[in-house]
This record gives sequence, C-alpha cells and structure tokens, in this order.
Amino acid sequence: MDTGDDPSDRKAVAPYTDIRREGLSGWLPPALLPYALLMRLDRPIGSWLLFLPGLWAFAAVAPSWGRGLWLVLLFGVGAVVMRGAGCVVNDLWDRDLDRQVERTTGRPLASGAVTTRQALAFLVGLSLLGLVILLQLPPAAIWLGVASLLPIVLYPLAKRVTDWPQAMLGIVFTWAAPMGWAASTGALGAPALLLWAAGFFWTLAYDTIYAHQDREDDALVGNRSSALTLGERTRPFLVIAYGLVILLLAAAGLLAGLAPLFLAGLALPAAHFAWQVRRLDIHDPGLCLRLFKSNRDAGLLIALALLLGRL
Repeated sequence: MDTGDDPSDRKAVAPYTDIRREGLSGWLPPALLPYALLMRLDRPIGSWLLFLPGLWAFAAVAPSWGRGLWLVLLFGVGAVVMRGAGCVVNDLWDRDLDRQVERTTGRPLASGAVTTRQALAFLVGLSLLGLVILLQLPPAAIWLGVASLLPIVLYPLAKRVTDWPQAMLGIVFTWAAPMGWAASTGALGAPALLLWAAGFFWTLAYDTIYAHQDREDDALVGNRSSALTLGERTRPFLVIAYGLVILLLAAAGLLAGLAPLFLAGLALPAAHFAWQVRRLDIHDPGLCLRLFKSNRDAGLLIALALLLGRL
C-alpha cells in the first residue's frame, strides 16, 4: 500500500513489506498463519496471474461451457496450490537473501516462523495435492504439467545468474496457456504457442514493474533483475513488451479462427496497458505494486476479448 512517504525515508519510518495480514490470513488460527503467508494466501494476485493464461485458452477453445467451467475450477485450485508450492521453493532458496531485503525480512522462513524441515514437509503436501489435480486432465496436459516442474525449481536461481530473471518467470507463469489448450483440445497447436508467447512478454513487463520495489536492496545484496538493468528505460521497454502482447494475441486469435469482434475486444487490454505505462513512476514502490496488481484486470480483459471472438 502506498503510504505517501518518500521512499528514501521508508526505513526511518517503518520497514516496507508486501505481507498483508488480511483476507483469508486474517481469520486463520495462529498456528496456520505462517503457512498461509508462506504460500502467499494473503496476496492472491500471484495465483490470479498464474491462472489467467489458462483462462485465455479455455475462452478460446473450450468445447463447451460445461467443460470450460470444469477446467476453470481445476486450474483455479491448481494455480493456488502450485503458486503456493513455487513460493515455498523460492523462499527455501532465498531465505538468507530475504533477511537482507527490507520487503522480504518478514517472510516465514526468513523470520524463523517456519523451519526448513517444516517448509519441506509443507511443500510435499502441496505437491501431492497438485498431482491429484493434474491427474484429472488429459495426457497431453499432464505431461506439460510435469515438464513445468524444472523451470519452477530453477526460477529462484535466475536472479543470481542473469540480468533478466523475469524471463524465467515468464516461462513459468504462462505455462497454463499451452496446458489449458491441451486440456481443452487434447493437443497443442500454433495458437497455443502464440498465447504462451503473449503471456511471456506480459509477465516480463508486469514483473519488471514489480521488481522496481526492490531495486535498491537488490543492488546491495547482489540480486539481478530487469528493473536494475533497465532503470529509467523501463517505460519504453513496457511500450514494446505490451505492444508485442497485443500483436501475439491478435495472431493467436486469427489462427484459432475467432470472429473479428475479438480484435475489437483487444482494444480494452491495450488501453489498460497504455494506462499502466502512462502512470508508472519507478521511484514510487507503492504505485509499482498497484500497477503490478492491476494486471489481474488486464488478464481478465484479454479473456473477455477471446470470449467475444466466439460469439
């Protein structure tokens, strides 16, 4: 939340954190709260962003409303579970670094509220639940789900070896697009790959905005990010990335045989992206967080455009 404080004065006023003890985490018993925070139940935006590319696929090619709604349920629960598992993996890798970054010092592993052994046991439980959900899908989607495990495990290491760890996140967080396509049709196709590519550039853009919250701390502890790489060039980069998202979505829709109304519908997410670019101030971490979260609405507008193409 934006407090209106000068970011340079944050540490003198109060530690800046994106942990929100509200929503589901607000009424959980104290013993369960650290696990809810570990899997980020207090911040559902990550689950939304993981789920939405799958929703795009269902909107474009689900064979019926009934099948589409069933897949929405499976992928929705699966997104919460697997995003939670990914957060546990990330925090296990980063627990020492998290203690050095202002925004992440309160995370359960960094603060000691959850031990490494407890986190590993919790990860096994989440993974088993994810497997049960995965086995409800057709074989092609199951194999794609299995293939996603490697980039999920490797993503937390990316910030140590590349200036563009957001690119690895783009691979992970858009996996639901080809998986959703395979779950809907039983196979992959060129439109599914174009949806995946559109989601890749979408993720690259919104996570660059997110990374600007940690720019100074990341530089101090040696983390690398697209925010550090781009700096003041972030706005023109976003114009290119979001422009590619719209072009790739248009190509996917045309190849999938969607009606021209789909192209008209793309004006809505395009306008939303333009609003983000215009509003961006990389020196305002609260604003960066709000713009990042607004991508849930952008993703829903994309799904709406795809649905319009099937009218």
